[in-house]
Amino acid sequence: MAKPSIDPVRWQPPGVRALSLEPQPLPRLSIVALPGHGPEDVVADAAGNIWAGVADGRIFRISPDDTEGAAVTHVATTEHPPLGLHIARDGRVLICSRDKLLALDPASGKIEPVVTKVDGPPLIFCSNVTESMDGTIYFSESTARFPFEQFMAAILEGRPTGRVFRRDPDGTVTTIATGLAFTNGVTITADGSALIIAETVGRRVSRYALTGPAAGTLTPIVEEIPGMPDNISTGADGRIWITLASPRNALAEWLLPRSPAIRKVLWRLPDALLPGTDTDPWIIAVNPDTGDVVANITGKSRDLRTVTGVVESGGRLWMGCIGSSAVGHISLADIASSSSGP
Repeated sequence: MAKPSIDPVRWQPPGVRALSLEPQPLPRLSIVALPGHGPEDVVADAAGNIWAGVADGRIFRISPDDTEGAAVTHVATTEHPPLGLHIARDGRVLICSRDKLLALDPASGKIEPVVTKVDGPPLIFCSNVTESMDGTIYFSESTARFPFEQFMAAILEGRPTGRVFRRDPDGTVTTIATGLAFTNGVTITADGSALIIAETVGRRVSRYALTGPAAGTLTPIVEEIPGMPDNISTGADGRIWITLASPRNALAEWLLPRSPAIRKVLWRLPDALLPGTDTDPWIIAVNPDTGDVVANITGKSRDLRTVTGVVESGGRLWMGCIGSSAVGHISLADIASSSSGP
């Protein structure tokens, strides 16, 4: 794909604030190999199956057994890589796939479009999706200017054009948040009172109130995170799990406040010379009301590189990644002693 032109602006990135909880070493990690690379997100259905999609568009159902092994079944294939997943109330798998929000029937393997356009223009970079108890779907668009293949263009350009949308049960789609710095993961709080939103470049996690007198307002709960948030999920005890795909990108953040011409030159370089991502697992959890960090887990792994998805299921914390051909899981019991929910 030819590189599009970029129109950079000066943008001041956030500061850096140390996390309030010291990191816990990554507990024993079990690996489930997949026949495809880069399972970015992971979700769990009501039966305890884990779902993941790889870079070539294949969607897999992973059925864990009692020995920490798993059966892996290919269910369907999307046209573009599945970036974000969610199990809907009716059992369908909602899929953010580049310029579309899709729904997969797990029984038949049939895929149908749910949203392809918002107010006329097509989606550009559908990133992550969640659903409330009343069937309202919330989904994010990382940037309104570049497709996911050119995500680095959005970072170097420095224009926060990320958005979040609401799709009502009658099919009406409304924009509820704009001007976000590379919107990524979204999840509903356990009590349904708020939508939690992660911004990767903004290194921030915010709370969009769905109920009460503050309904419709967006309030940061964790800012100046020393890593770049990706996909997120809600734990059984209400904590919000957040994957940090990498530490802050020092080079990109040094460039953003400076002359746009420098970034134009950098963007013309071959992709191999641009800043890349190959990192060890790093996951935190926060209280959705206060933003207090209640878990901070990181450690070395050759088998699970650049963790970008996380979900609780069956007493384990499952992780997806973009740097390996596998998903992994650790025991929740191994981290319970060092953290607590809200």
